[in-house]
Amino acid sequence: MKRRDLIKNMGLTSLGLVGLHPQIGAAELPEIFAPETLEEDKKDPEFEQFGRTETEKIRDAKLFKETFFNKAEMKSLGILVDIIIPADSQSGSATDAGVPAFIEFMAKDQEQLQTPLRGGLRWLDSQAIKRFGGIFVAITPAQRIEIVEDIAYPKRKAKPGMSQGIAFFSLVRNLTATGFWSSKMGIDDIGYQGNVPNQWDGPPAEVLKQYGL
Repeated sequence: MKRRDLIKNMGLTSLGLVGLHPQIGAAELPEIFAPETLEEDKKDPEFEQFGRTETEKIRDAKLFKETFFNKAEMKSLGILVDIIIPADSQSGSATDAGVPAFIEFMAKDQEQLQTPLRGGLRWLDSQAIKRFGGIFVAITPAQRIEIVEDIAYPKRKAKPGMSQGIAFFSLVRNLTATGFWSSKMGIDDIGYQGNVPNQWDGPPAEVLKQYGL
């Protein structure tokens, strides 16, 4: 079964908090990933708010104007969610579906997610520096996968020191799946039609003949 199909069939789990690691300053970022040169995170300019009260709409509008993750964090998050749901022949990747912006909104909407998410991103950088001499966005794709492989399968016997990473990855995986398969791209990916009009030409001829109609 493909990774995408495995994630599609996963249930949500309850997770604990991820501990914080020392913040990695901007001075430690490679020049190409310095905050001023990173690509802006994408946000929906129009947000359709069906079934929302006026108070909820005002709160949502306020949250959309706020920023939680910095540009470097959004870059790391984008790389990670695309490892979880990469593009394939059927649809685009998690970032193509706007998942990083969805996760940022969830972090602003549910403040209890902020420490696990930010702490987990720092954990990734800490592991990348310790093992490969560079932060997560600066190491090679193969090296990133090596780190992810150590935290993506919690039922396996985890290596010492991986519990924080496992909890963080499980949280991001759940949020990624939720964001992707609730987006238009994700809905198209699973082939959901919804309530759409169709054409009905009446009972088939053989049924009409059977009942003498």
